[in-house]
Amino acid sequence: MKGGGSLERERRQAYLLVAPAVLVLLGVALYPILAAVWLSLHRFILVFGERRLTGLDNYAFLLSDARFWAALGNTAYFTLVAVTVEVLLAVPLALLLNRAFPGRGLLRASVLVPWAIPTVVSARLWAWMFNPEYGVINRLLPGNDINWLGAPGYALHAAILVDVWKTTPFVALLVLAGLQGIPEDLYKAARVDGASAWRAFRSITLPLLKPALLLALLFRSLDAFRVFDAIYVLTEGGPANTTETLSIYAYKTLMRSGDFGYGSALSVATFLCVVLLAVVWLRLLGREEGAR
Repeated sequence: MKGGGSLERERRQAYLLVAPAVLVLLGVALYPILAAVWLSLHRFILVFGERRLTGLDNYAFLLSDARFWAALGNTAYFTLVAVTVEVLLAVPLALLLNRAFPGRGLLRASVLVPWAIPTVVSARLWAWMFNPEYGVINRLLPGNDINWLGAPGYALHAAILVDVWKTTPFVALLVLAGLQGIPEDLYKAARVDGASAWRAFRSITLPLLKPALLLALLFRSLDAFRVFDAIYVLTEGGPANTTETLSIYAYKTLMRSGDFGYGSALSVATFLCVVLLAVVWLRLLGREEGAR
């Protein structure tokens, strides 16, 4: 009985220690979400002083809003292409960084430089390089000058290039952590059995690296789906809304049009898409962990 009372006292103490962090989390995360949901149920246009409860009217309009579906398509395309390219580049980069060679520490530090630069700063640097008149990219490429950020066929891919350049080191770092958790004895046994480097990569590295890859895909997919700053600095969603993502559309509706009701509905829709994406990746990650 005495031990049970001590355990109960320790449990209460643990709750008291955790309570401040939980309250802060509720204040900075849960309250804004609930406030956005509540606003999304209103027609709230600040300029006209109009605010009235409309229920699900904003969501009904959202389902028929062609601009919303175009922004969702842009967001999904950006996420799919950017994350895929980043993973394809990060795996060989991590394999290189995992090898022992002179200057490996310096290379690891230099690879992280793009990731360390603030996104707004790197996006502005790339905007200058993409400039059709004096940008270095057009000077390096043969043929006619291309308006990279002003042509619908190029602008979104230019934004993807900036995202890939900045965040591939982060994915490589996660993959490198997974590589360092693979026992070296497995590779030694494979070499004794006469397995080639490709066979060892296919039969040992990839299967054991799958949890790290899924974790990288989880982090990067959620981050890419919420993309705002890089595209806003590069194009502000143009030309002709061809680079407009859900976050940018919600921002323009909220801050430029002053329609807080529909803008909140767009924000809630973006949040739900991110939650759905997170659930899918977490289920895959949990299934992979359970199979080990």
